[in-house]
Parts: sequence; C-alpha cells; structure tokens
Amino acid sequence: MYINETKIKVRYVETDQMGIVHHSNYYSWFEVGRTEFFEQTGMSYGDIECQGILFPLIESGCIYKEGAKYQDELTIRTWIQELGNVRVTFCYEVIRDRDHKLLAAGKTVHAFVNREFKPINLKKINKDLWEKLKVLIATEE
Repeated sequence: MYINETKIKVRYVETDQMGIVHHSNYYSWFEVGRTEFFEQTGMSYGDIECQGILFPLIESGCIYKEGAKYQDELTIRTWIQELGNVRVTFCYEVIRDRDHKLLAAGKTVHAFVNREFKPINLKKINKDLWEKLKVLIATEE
C-alpha cells in the first residue's frame, strides 16, 4: 500500500488563543496530504478534473488525540483505505515529528462524479485511472 508523507510546519494563524491548532485546520492538512498523494504518484487533481472526473467530499471525520502547537513540525500520512466503483476513502494521520506522536487520525470519503455532479462508475468510465488507484492500495502478501 502506498502511503504519502507530507511535511508541514504549524503557522501562527492556524492556532487559537491557547496556542493550539484549531480543529478545522486538520481538514486543510488532509487536503494538502491528498493533493500531494496524487502528485507523488504522477497524477494531479487538475489532470483528473480535465478528464471530467470530480471528487466531491461526501463524508469526513477526525479523532483528535493531542493538539499540535505553533511551529510544530508535522508529517501528514495519507493513503487510500478503500476504493469502490463510485467512491474512494482516504485515511490520514497527523504525526508530530520531534516525538513521532500521533496527534490526530481522520478519513474523508469522496464520490466519483462527472461535471454535472452525476455519480459515475470510475472503473467503467476511466479504467486507466481505476487501475492506477488499485495499484496504490494493493498490499504485499
């Protein structure tokens, strides 16, 4: 299974009055991780959208274990947990680099739709993209 690791450093603007990262920022980091995930595998959101395939968010969740703080250096780990014909589930871990502590774990579920936001079966519509994504979730046995 392919796991992308994206490095970020917490900015002051991402923290609240207590100096802890506001919970909403984790979802922005998930998006950064997901974008980097695609780019590191030779695909990009832009390229996929040019083919008429969109990935709207249909579900999200995050478990917060410990708050990140200003100037923490973090790693966002991103991978595909599940790939179906009409949706894909990404998982994320936010890890503080200095002590390798898991700060948050989350997931997002995205539908495959066309430009009119009608659901599509990715396996039928774009077999090449489907195969590329399948390879990324294959586990070694």
